[in-house]
Amino acid sequence: MPDFLARVEVRLKPTVNDPQGNTVAQALGSLGFDEVDSVRVGKLIEVKLSADSERAARDQATEMGKQLLANPVIEQFNVQIEAV
Repeated sequence: MPDFLARVEVRLKPTVNDPQGNTVAQALGSLGFDEVDSVRVGKLIEVKLSADSERAARDQATEMGKQLLANPVIEQFNVQIEAV
């Protein structure tokens, strides 16, 4: 069974306030990066898994995102698959 690397990128939904992003934006401004208008902070989760196909790996990673890796009330996620 081939191995795949699933990258699950989790971000807050656009309508959800991002206090961590606001703090980072303020800190960047204080460092002289005045051109920064806003910052949104997310997380990247990498999962190495075995699956019969790229499609099967994507389906598994999507279920992981739905069941555990993202909070569907406030977050959205995207899955990318790479053969390793």
